[in-house]
Amino acid sequence: MKIAIVQPYFFPYIGYFQLINAVDKFVIYDDVNFIKKGWINRNFFLSNDEAKLITIPCIKISQNKKINEIEVGLNLKNKQNIFESLSKYYHRAPCFNDIFPMIERVINSTVKNIGEFSYNSIVEICEHLNINTQIIKTSTIFNNSDLKREDRLINICKKTKCYHYINPIGGTKIYSKEYFQSKGIKLNFIKSKYIKYEQYTNTFIPNLSIIDVLMFNTKNQAQEYLEEYNLI
Repeated sequence: MKIAIVQPYFFPYIGYFQLINAVDKFVIYDDVNFIKKGWINRNFFLSNDEAKLITIPCIKISQNKKINEIEVGLNLKNKQNIFESLSKYYHRAPCFNDIFPMIERVINSTVKNIGEFSYNSIVEICEHLNINTQIIKTSTIFNNSDLKREDRLINICKKTKCYHYINPIGGTKIYSKEYFQSKGIKLNFIKSKYIKYEQYTNTFIPNLSIIDVLMFNTKNQAQEYLEEYNLI
């Protein structure tokens, strides 16, 4: 069986969901250190033909804390600002009425930590796109945080009886196929094909949040995009 292991991101880009759809088990890496200026609590959305960053505020952010130890700092004003911004950006998009309620459910969530918050955003999208991959959080089951880097990933693969590990393309600079193979694990990297669709104008802004894809594409079209990748 195939497996992927990735940190939880806030409404991540479509490549993240291609990865989820490509595997049998998807592990949310929520008990590793939080990365500032990463994608755990923020993402880019379309605003006036530009990529606009929206960030979920968190309390006492520190790279010395685990993702599931970072508390969400949303208050009523923050939520209203996010709703107003995204409504302004996308209210003319063809699928706005179908997609905006998902955003509201995630933002209005009462979960306390950013790992769970971003996990909710991922699950909402998976349900919408009928992605049925089993999703597991590392903090709930594996008890192997003492292991480092490749060895922890390999341990998770073996505990789940998954011997084909698929990693995002950025992992080519970090992980060795030969090392994984020596431990009995096949390693591939997923590389998204270039996906272009009609936004408001002829200027296409790529690599935005999955929300942008869903605002401008039907569910069926978005599901077709899930297959637009290569394994290397």
